[in-house]
Amino acid sequence: MFVRLTPKASRNAIGDVVADANGQEQLKVSVTAVPENGKANQALIKLLAKAAKCPKSSLRIVSGQTDRSKTLLIDGDPDALMAKLSQLTGRTDI
Repeated sequence: MFVRLTPKASRNAIGDVVADANGQEQLKVSVTAVPENGKANQALIKLLAKAAKCPKSSLRIVSGQTDRSKTLLIDGDPDALMAKLSQLTGRTDI
């Protein structure tokens, strides 16, 4: 999954799926945590795990540790995950 993270936001929120400059679709996520010592990344994992009702240990950032654009690897049933993401974003085409 591709994520565009906004740290130091006014609230934790999962937004829409948007395309970046290269046309890559990314899920927009905002967290209140600061981007220091991995705090924003931890907040991202916690928020997505809670929203998808899966353990935090099933989510891991595989690239973009210090970048706003991140690639996450999610363990589990892909169909169930896609259904949960569709509910969160209101889109059925992800």
